[in-house]
Amino acid sequence: MQFKSEVIVHGVKESKGTIEGRDFSSTTFHCEVDLAENSAGRSIGRATRPFKLGDAKEFDKWAHLGESLPLKAIATFEMAAAAQDGTKMVLVDIRPVDMAKPASKAGAV
Repeated sequence: MQFKSEVIVHGVKESKGTIEGRDFSSTTFHCEVDLAENSAGRSIGRATRPFKLGDAKEFDKWAHLGESLPLKAIATFEMAAAAQDGTKMVLVDIRPVDMAKPASKAGAV
């Protein structure tokens, strides 16, 4: 099942190279999430969680926004069942919310 959610992106990281003869290429988005309580104790506030999306080319679409971080974005997630009654969320698309301010109309009252 896919769903959209407004998120706050705190960072975007490109990873590209070769390790032991194997090429790798990815982009990781660090998005703000609520801290959840668990059996080990209480929690309050928010943290960031990494979500990978695509290859290193995805970073190029965001590089010009570095000075604007953190910023709001619309993320599309795929949610699926995971092991031991858990849920897995995978980022399948993310786009910055239009940050352009509306142009003022001449003569507007």
